[in-house]
Amino acid sequence: MDTMASSQQQRSTKQSNAENLVDRFLDAIWTERGLSANTLGAYRADLMTLWRGLSAQDIRIENAEKSDLLAFIARRVESGAKPRSTARQLSSFRRFFRYIMREGLRDTDPTADIEMPRIGRSLPKTLTEDEVDALLHAPSPDEPLGHRDRTMLELLYATGLRVSELINLRQSQVNFNQGVLRIVGKGDRERLIPLGDEAQRWLREFIDGPRMEILLERQTDYLFPTRRGDRMTRQAFWHIIKRYAQKAGISKKLSPHSLRHAFATHLLNRGADLRVVQLLLGHSDLSTTQIYTHVARERLKELHGRHHPRG
Repeated sequence: MDTMASSQQQRSTKQSNAENLVDRFLDAIWTERGLSANTLGAYRADLMTLWRGLSAQDIRIENAEKSDLLAFIARRVESGAKPRSTARQLSSFRRFFRYIMREGLRDTDPTADIEMPRIGRSLPKTLTEDEVDALLHAPSPDEPLGHRDRTMLELLYATGLRVSELINLRQSQVNFNQGVLRIVGKGDRERLIPLGDEAQRWLREFIDGPRMEILLERQTDYLFPTRRGDRMTRQAFWHIIKRYAQKAGISKKLSPHSLRHAFATHLLNRGADLRVVQLLLGHSDLSTTQIYTHVARERLKELHGRHHPRG
């Protein structure tokens, strides 16, 4: 019994040490790059998964060698891990080991010569303009929550916001005089996004009535509260989109960012400049935005094939 208790205590101490090291790394990269809580959470999950795999081999995470990491990756692939998931994990490991080298905890980077798995860049699933229209009309604006949901969907499609930006939106970020939203996105980069007349109309109506009905006597700075007066979660909003998609008869497999993808694709389809779309989406790299040109091109091919007599 004493031996078992001692063994459990040693494992607990090792885990605590590993978690402290990982948390120091996360604090460092958050300070340097201002990454979102979701990104930091993904890094932590990847590194603690690695720690568990290595500790089973009695290897400290900061002492792992290239062969240890390759063996870990191989075990994950054998258990069904997809190339995209493996690539994301390897990216997390690289950042971590570069950090502990900077901290003087080791002299070499075990990830330096490990190649990233090759993954095809998947095109985002997007909606047609008719499907967007059906989705926007799915909520019932006669009810306070239905009006809130319609306003959120209208705002997403009008601005291309990330879901995390939408649910964290505060009233102070809306400027009706200038007709813009002030958004602080990834890496603490600020951008101003124009609000169309339709989105402004829904926002004004929501703030002047249904929002107060939802809150009753409660107070919150968040623009789109729940019945409890809290900020809506990403998961809750995802359930809202799925419910309204089903009601609108949309059978496509959607994601929480489907309206963001539709915003970008429809702008490009109608002749918007790629760099303007980049600024509106808050992409730091133009190559991230360029994937939408592929979506637009595929749509044009489809229309050509369907309607041209020799398509």
